[in-house]
Amino acid sequence: MRLNTRLLIAASAVSIMAAPAATALANQAIPAAPAQAEPAPLEELIAGVDIPYQMFTLENGLTVLVHEDRKTPVVAVSVWYGVGSKHEPRGKTGFAHLFEHLMFNGSENAPGDFFEPLQQVGATDFNGTTWFDRTNYFQTVPTGALDTALFLESDRMGHLLGAVTQENLDNQIGVVQNEKRQGDNQPFGMVEYEQLETLYPSGHPYHHSTIGSMDDLSGATLEDVKSWFTGHYGPNNAVLVLAGDIDVETAKQKVNRWFGSIPAGPEIEPVEAPVPTLDAPVSKVIYDQVSTPRVYRLWAIPGLNDQDAVPLEMAARVLGGLASSRLDNQLVRGKQLAVSAVAQTSTFAQAGQFEVYADLKPGVELADLEAALDAELADLIANGPTEDELQRAATQYAAAEIRGLDNLGGFDGKAPTLAQGLLYADDPEFYKKRLARIASVTPEEVQNAAIRWLDRPVFRLTVMPGKRQEGGENRGGYVTGKTPPMRTPEYFWQPGSMTGPVVAAPKAEPDRSSLPAMGDLQPLEFPDIQRAVLNNGMEIYLAQREGVPMITAQISFDAGHAADPKDALGTQSLMLEAMDAGTTTLDATELAIAQERLGASISGSANRDNTVFTLSALEPNLAQSFALLADYVRNPAFDTSELERVRSQQLNRINAENTQPLAVAQKVLMPAIYGPAHPYGVPPSGLGEASVVTELTTQDLRKFHSTWLRPDQARLYVVGDVTMEQVTSLARQAFGNWARPSAPAPEKNFDVALPAPQPRVILIDRPASPQSMIFAGKVIDKKGTDDLVALDAANSVLGGSFLSRLNSDLRETKGWSYGVRSLLVSPEEQVAFAVYAPVQADRTGDSIAALREQMDGFLTANGVSEDELVRTVNGEVRGLPGTFETSGGVLAGLVNIVELDRPDNYYELLPAKYEALTPAMLDQVAREQNLDDGLVWVVVGDAATVRPQLDQLGLTVETATVGEAAE
Repeated sequence: MRLNTRLLIAASAVSIMAAPAATALANQAIPAAPAQAEPAPLEELIAGVDIPYQMFTLENGLTVLVHEDRKTPVVAVSVWYGVGSKHEPRGKTGFAHLFEHLMFNGSENAPGDFFEPLQQVGATDFNGTTWFDRTNYFQTVPTGALDTALFLESDRMGHLLGAVTQENLDNQIGVVQNEKRQGDNQPFGMVEYEQLETLYPSGHPYHHSTIGSMDDLSGATLEDVKSWFTGHYGPNNAVLVLAGDIDVETAKQKVNRWFGSIPAGPEIEPVEAPVPTLDAPVSKVIYDQVSTPRVYRLWAIPGLNDQDAVPLEMAARVLGGLASSRLDNQLVRGKQLAVSAVAQTSTFAQAGQFEVYADLKPGVELADLEAALDAELADLIANGPTEDELQRAATQYAAAEIRGLDNLGGFDGKAPTLAQGLLYADDPEFYKKRLARIASVTPEEVQNAAIRWLDRPVFRLTVMPGKRQEGGENRGGYVTGKTPPMRTPEYFWQPGSMTGPVVAAPKAEPDRSSLPAMGDLQPLEFPDIQRAVLNNGMEIYLAQREGVPMITAQISFDAGHAADPKDALGTQSLMLEAMDAGTTTLDATELAIAQERLGASISGSANRDNTVFTLSALEPNLAQSFALLADYVRNPAFDTSELERVRSQQLNRINAENTQPLAVAQKVLMPAIYGPAHPYGVPPSGLGEASVVTELTTQDLRKFHSTWLRPDQARLYVVGDVTMEQVTSLARQAFGNWARPSAPAPEKNFDVALPAPQPRVILIDRPASPQSMIFAGKVIDKKGTDDLVALDAANSVLGGSFLSRLNSDLRETKGWSYGVRSLLVSPEEQVAFAVYAPVQADRTGDSIAALREQMDGFLTANGVSEDELVRTVNGEVRGLPGTFETSGGVLAGLVNIVELDRPDNYYELLPAKYEALTPAMLDQVAREQNLDDGLVWVVVGDAATVRPQLDQLGLTVETATVGEAAE
């Protein structure tokens, strides 16, 4: 299961006058001096990567790590068990992941879905995941709800089995099988099976996919559940991390109270997982609904602690992990044989994979791409990387680590970083040792590791466009195979035996008759919004926030997909891609290198209303990074030769979009409900149509850039530990001489009549799909700038949360889907209501009928209950501090306040708004919008299977095609 607001704020407006020569300098490049300054030394960046912690151990063996961070009144709770799919016996593949699902279905003293109490206390970042080596459960809760989180985690650790029923087991088997179908149904959905089954012999712990096989999942019994639980889920096989608003003495008292009396479980038998080597090279071709052929080169490599793990990681980054990588420089930008190329390592505890792949550029011979790819691999093995390549790769790695420190929990924050280090390497500070190793690795070490591992027999896999010939229904299980030679790991960091002081077990069991009462909750204090305006009209907004030494900035222009010319859809997207191809002073490679040396990341994107450029910068390199952002935004080269390269890439993305079920559904639905003439009646990707993109010129791109990207239409948002004086100084240097055009700013025309609602089904045939993508929607009588609190709360009850009626019915009750959602698509103008439901193919018609029945009941006789209202309000109000835990969260809130014209204290006013809601108010706003009336249902699935089911619904069924089918 990865399911990956009270004080009055004073705002100050400051007018920053541009230099007298601003108009004369308007067309000149920004000053180059800041960008030429030396970046901060790598040693300085590494010194900023630190997660102080204290450790203790309970008598039952539970190891606890505590990291104190008082910036937000929340605590991240992360529990990691040393059990994953590598521990599964023959015939039980997928069982570790299935059990993870069962762990959310309630325990003996907390019956019912665990998401219920978690939402009640305002948990954020709550989920669970399973991988080859571990299973983890995590949530970030308000400090006053820590006892609730510990109660729940300890109850399912020590008091689970009495709550596990055959009904729960049967349901979650169906859910997991639909999760498997959902993954298999994607383009390249068969690649992981091919990779694992070929590189690792039958019986090897990494041979089978974590998702498992359909047959093995169907065969799981209650006896299996009990055996798996008692054999693997003891406290002595777990690591608990508490990170945030807590100290170690409080942690000892609370953790010992809830976990201390749980008895230790059996010791887990170590799993042998040596690294295999193929006897000889293996080549295979498979077919799938993909946009262009993709060629892979794959090897099994050592695990996380091996002496060669870091050199191989750096080899992959140099080869195909950096924006300036060798594969990008030679295959994509240089010889232009590929539209994309990647090299990466997937490293587990005891083994992993070195993966290289490239997507063929249309019109190129596959053999030419393969020869060039193999030549780059051979060159790396023969000559190794340069010192400069390694320095840039290490800087980017360090920057990513620093960004991760901004998050307490979740998938990759401070808590999981500590937990993984202790579980995999018996050292919570393993991240530091790995980072130091990355910073010090030499070209010779990288080359030697490449010789040892990449000069062995390779698995060459080619995925060709065409009809899929190998299904995934029963993949993921054990198969027979010859055992190849294997290698025992050679550790660069030898796992030892780290323990903390032992805390004596409590004298009595805690009271588990009811959930702990909520403690005091601190009100949200959203950062003050500081304002400034440059003389050219550029607005500046700063939310000052202490934390990690990272600054996040965003420049937003009033453009977006709604600004794309109706007769030239895709212009903006191609412009953004061309901006990545270099400025008037830096070509594409030089632009990438400049970012890598600074540890910065610059990207351009668009939503329905805005064209956005985002900068993530290390604090010591902020001036140089800011200057680079300005050069990127103001001075794109729009080189003619580079245009042809990025055009090919966009054409491939258009073709790829036509193979992805959700993308196809969105592409059909939006024009159907808004009408093709409406600014929002375009596919949300903004990629456009191939026939248009083929004809666009550099003049078209320059025209869009000069028309829509202008300083008086720009808003600069900054979040981080930086002053307004610093921000305005940087903005004045970078943008102060950017003259406001004399022509009036362009306007988007929303005065377009919407189509009359025509409830119907539009079926797009996607043959041999094991799952159907249902995506339904309608435009409602609301704008994004309206007060949507009540309507959003009503939608949360209907389909907007895990516990909603739609998801509970189709996933938790019927087991037909991995997850169902309804949502409000809320741009600045007309809002749309939508329903998203990927379901198993043989239940497509039944699922639409069930969705319609649930919505009809919700909007008529079975409105919002008091319990549903309380759960929704509590979740929203108590979850606000966790929502703004990170700089990214604060940036999103800041943008929302400004772009939607909210008061500066909007989020601090939200609790009162939510607490004033009643069930009748939610019923009224939902029924006023007739959410179920006039829905257009788009279904992407196997027409031969689906059409007979749709014909029984009493709705008109139309058929449609999208783009050109992949061949």
